[in-house]
Amino acid sequence: MVDAKFGWSMGRPKHFAAIRPTSMRFRIRVISIERIPFTIYSKTSEMTQHLFEKYYFSRPGYTGGTKPFHEICISRIGRESEILEIGAGPSNQTTEALSRIGSVTCVDVDPEVLGNAFCSKAQVFDGLRLPYPDSSFDACVSNWVLEHVEHPEAHFKEVARVLRPGGVYCFRTPNLFHYVTIGSRLTPHSIHLAAANRLRGRGSDAHDPYQTFYRANTRHRLDRLIQDSGLETNLLQLMEPEPSYGRLHAALFYPMMMYERIVNSTKFLSNFRIIIFGVCTKAKLS
Repeated sequence: MVDAKFGWSMGRPKHFAAIRPTSMRFRIRVISIERIPFTIYSKTSEMTQHLFEKYYFSRPGYTGGTKPFHEICISRIGRESEILEIGAGPSNQTTEALSRIGSVTCVDVDPEVLGNAFCSKAQVFDGLRLPYPDSSFDACVSNWVLEHVEHPEAHFKEVARVLRPGGVYCFRTPNLFHYVTIGSRLTPHSIHLAAANRLRGRGSDAHDPYQTFYRANTRHRLDRLIQDSGLETNLLQLMEPEPSYGRLHAALFYPMMMYERIVNSTKFLSNFRIIIFGVCTKAKLS
């Protein structure tokens, strides 16, 4: 979660442009988003819920993308560690999971972080320099943050600076080579504000999506950023869970489910899965 320095925009547009054909020409009409009841989207989300139950949630061994990420963090971060969660945001499952294994300092450019109940400490920062001395933490964690970072080179160098020798950085971020990410890159941020939460079936009280840059969102790019910062790559693993953007309608759910089945059918298609789990470490003192 990051603001102006990372390029996040906090405003919600009041209107968007809809194109309607009139004879041989197109007419642009401005439609107020506020006139579209969110209950319409809620009902369509409820209609697709049974599809997720049938094809995903009720199946033995089902796991979404969050549980594996938490397991990666827990397996790599030692008990009683001092942990820095970057872009922590308000109270959430990841901060809660981290708080069970250590003391979590939360930092974010959004003041919402000050209300995160699972932080031992919380601080707002400028989105560039982490406000902590060198070698302050045993571990750093970021969850759906790297895609919002405008200057990833500086980000990884800051992580390397605040980590203690032997420290670990665990992160989760979307893969650039995925239809959701490609669609996100090709559409203006105003469309994200208007549609993203509805496509994912999120409530009207969900916060607006933040601006994305995707400058650290391929396996190769991440490996380069890690090496250039002086850290060592331990894990760059991709995963394709249930198609959360298919909640809006069955017409979206079925092709998205087919895509999920295909990219999970062979390791040769793993580079087209949506989630990148990453782990990198700082060398121990010799």
